[in-house]
Amino acid sequence: MRQLGQAPARLTAEQVAAVLNCQPSDVRILVAARLLKPLGNPPANAVKFFATVELLELIKDKAWLAKVTNALNQHWQRKNAAKKSCSATCLRIGHVPPTGHVGDAISTVKP
Repeated sequence: MRQLGQAPARLTAEQVAAVLNCQPSDVRILVAARLLKPLGNPPANAVKFFATVELLELIKDKAWLAKVTNALNQHWQRKNAAKKSCSATCLRIGHVPPTGHVGDAISTVKP
């Protein structure tokens, strides 16, 4: 039985995100970058758990925290660049970008 004030032995992605001050979806990015490792060998669609003791050690490491920050920044920069590239291509050929507004796309397409 867990004592009051004691952290659980396993953390969910949401709990890990709270500790790292990031979004729960960012935990998946950190796993893919091999900066976090879930416990066991969970299937892709399973709930992932992470060892609290390991996370508490990692967050003391300033170099690891920098790697986490860089990995997340690079991921979102690539994602945003791809989105911009797709939007520009879609506009050039006259298609509405998937996340854009129809009126915006139509008004910027040259006849």
